[in-house]
Amino acid sequence: MSLKLSCLQRNLAEFSLPLLLVLFFSTALITTVTAHAADEPPAVTQNDEAEDELKFPGEESDNKLVYQFNKSDESYQLAVLNTIRNMLRKYGDDIKIVVSVMGPGIHMLLKEPGVPVIPAIRDQVESLAFYGVEFHACGNTLITLHKEDKDVVDFATVVEAGVADLMELQQQGYAYVSW
Repeated sequence: MSLKLSCLQRNLAEFSLPLLLVLFFSTALITTVTAHAADEPPAVTQNDEAEDELKFPGEESDNKLVYQFNKSDESYQLAVLNTIRNMLRKYGDDIKIVVSVMGPGIHMLLKEPGVPVIPAIRDQVESLAFYGVEFHACGNTLITLHKEDKDVVDFATVVEAGVADLMELQQQGYAYVSW
């Protein structure tokens, strides 16, 4: 019986030292990591950042732009519409955009424009409205052209004065973009 115990004791001694060393260093490592983790803020992953950026329907965005749209020139109109699309691509649903349309630019919002508006521009404006861009038509310009609210496309909102609209939107925190 003493022979059996001494073999068992020897086997335990052989395995105990490495096992004790592994346990010791594992405990030390866990204690160190835990101590440092308590001092540092939790790591932020890309998914956490993306969740912070999501906006719920009806939630106000910090990113707000108002564009002045006051010319009937095709290249001008296409350039403005292109920058609006770029902003939507960059900010997605975390941006609020209003286009205040006045002067010669108003024809873009008329059901029957007094000057030619190329179909590509009409299509882009309609598409942007579908994506939440608001179009405000200047009531003073409509009066000057002997037009009424009913002459404006359905997705646009008629405001009393385009310039006053620009000012009021800026007072509400909109950044002003003019071309």
